[in-house]
Amino acid sequence: MNKKQIIAAVIATALFIVTGISSVLTRQVSNNMLDSIVEQAMLGNTAVSLPYDPFIAVVNVQGTIEAEVETSTFGSEQSYRHRRTLDYIDMLITDPDNRGILLYVDSPGGTVYESEELYLKLREYKEETERPIWNYMASYAASGGYYVAMMSDMIYANPNTTTGSIGVMIAGYDMAGLYEKLGIREVTITSGRNKATTFTDEQIEIYQSIVDESYERFVEVIAEGRNMTTEEVIALADGRIYTAKQAKEHGLIDEISLYEEMKEVMSEELGVSEFYSLPKEDNVFSQLFSSVSSVIPKSEAQILKELSLEKESGVLLYYADILQ
Repeated sequence: MNKKQIIAAVIATALFIVTGISSVLTRQVSNNMLDSIVEQAMLGNTAVSLPYDPFIAVVNVQGTIEAEVETSTFGSEQSYRHRRTLDYIDMLITDPDNRGILLYVDSPGGTVYESEELYLKLREYKEETERPIWNYMASYAASGGYYVAMMSDMIYANPNTTTGSIGVMIAGYDMAGLYEKLGIREVTITSGRNKATTFTDEQIEIYQSIVDESYERFVEVIAEGRNMTTEEVIALADGRIYTAKQAKEHGLIDEISLYEEMKEVMSEELGVSEFYSLPKEDNVFSQLFSSVSSVIPKSEAQILKELSLEKESGVLLYYADILQ
């Protein structure tokens, strides 16, 4: 082998090595980028791309806090999307550019289970990241809507906010009289007297004990979140609602302001100017179906069914039933 052949062989070998290393690095970078895209691209049915600069994440809790229903082709009428919200907070926990959460609440509350789950997810965020959570209360932040705010470092409320309604209920309808008039007889075969659907004094006592236990948990969360004694919370937690001014006087919130004013204060405090909110789920079919269904008359059976389900019968609620 002459000198030229040796040089050519060395160059070929070097090119092969460089090409191999380049290929491995390119594939690794591509995989990392793909993982990042897959991780952030879809949340629910919506494409999501979190900012690459420092930002404050706005977590919206608007509407009844309840389990997220499966969406169909025509979508869902739910405003608050529970699973989507929890997944969003999980993304924020691992995002290095996130500097804190602005929890925007406009909710009369909801189920005990989902309210607690959201509260615990916010606690996980604080414990994992040590980043601040500030809360802003819009029209309503009552019952479960107030409960989820208890992980907040600062609580702001609109001057016209309705808050409070600290308490628990299990609600339903006794439709026995209506069924009797309609000639409907309910037949229930049970394994024990407390499995029956008609409420005796003993059954009411059982349910009352469950409500009391959840109420004690509510009081405990507020006492911890607002640095109050149990006695101080119980004195306020009789189910009544409070105006923003009353809530501040009792130590239930920190400040009263408009939303944009609160954002300015938070931005200055954290040294971050960008606020990011999840994009809304755009579903043309959902909007169209919602518009059409709103004008279609309901049957008597539909009305009765909706009436019986309206109060989430048999489900524990942190819910403010305010003049509805």
